[in-house]
Amino acid sequence: LRTHQWCFILFNVLLFHVLLFGADLLEEYFLRSLPFPYTDAKTLEIRERARKLNLDPLKANLSYSLSSAATCSDQEIFLLVLICSSPENRTRRNVIRQTWGNVTDTRGYPVLTLFALGKPASGTTQLEINEESQKHRDIIEGSFIDSPETQTQKLLMSVEWTVTFCPQARYILKADEDVFVSIPSLAGYLLSLTQLEDLYVGRVIHQGVPDRDPRSPGFIPIQGYPEEFYPDYCHGSAFVMSQDVARKVFVASKEVPVSVPPDVFVGMCAHKAGITPSHSSRFSGGKHISYNRCCYKFIFTSSNMREDELFKDWKETSAGEDCSL
Repeated sequence: LRTHQWCFILFNVLLFHVLLFGADLLEEYFLRSLPFPYTDAKTLEIRERARKLNLDPLKANLSYSLSSAATCSDQEIFLLVLICSSPENRTRRNVIRQTWGNVTDTRGYPVLTLFALGKPASGTTQLEINEESQKHRDIIEGSFIDSPETQTQKLLMSVEWTVTFCPQARYILKADEDVFVSIPSLAGYLLSLTQLEDLYVGRVIHQGVPDRDPRSPGFIPIQGYPEEFYPDYCHGSAFVMSQDVARKVFVASKEVPVSVPPDVFVGMCAHKAGITPSHSSRFSGGKHISYNRCCYKFIFTSSNMREDELFKDWKETSAGEDCSL
């Protein structure tokens, strides 16, 4: 081959790697939002109220028909996993319990996994949930009917429950029930952090646009949210908050409309509390990542997982075989 042909081949190899890895590197290291300055009086007030939050009134005014409060009592928890689940999806919850949700300890640090539900419309389903809760002691059930319109209420209930009954949990992972989570990989990342407060990390959505289509289930009218863009927020499939962020989100939630989608709701509360979301491309957002054992040992999440995939992927990634860089 001549020199110009070698140069052409080298150029294509370099271009391939730039396209393969460049987007995530740009996202993670160059497209981060600037830190939010704590100069606004309202922001400072929210942060101070969160710091001095009195939990006694919250415990006295329970809004849960079922609660696994005892599972958090006097227990140090490194990572609290809260999975937003539909009441009818008992089979999916059992699959999670048998796969990635079965992790109770990672690198010597305790992990606790719980499911957040609203009330089912069916009395028969409620009896099944009562039985499931007694057996596994891992269900938090709100007093509202579970529906597409109450998903933000469910997330807010999860945050309220966390700051009330699990204030010793260092980090909180919110995840959807169709997500695969690599707990060891995520724990390794969290243990490497030097910033222990104001942590709100996931796949950041920048300049998200409200849904103005009246025919859409996610329709947001102008009077509900008048701005052109949402504040930056982490995609709702999975994101992590530190305990102090959960408290700040809870305090700020009184001033944010629950009519917006749940992930946007958390982002708006965080914005009011002066918290800037951090982006990590190891969170998949709503994407399903094609399975590769070493890839799944590195990434934090993959969405849209079938139940058979969860069993297979969990078994292979938990086998203990190392992966090269």
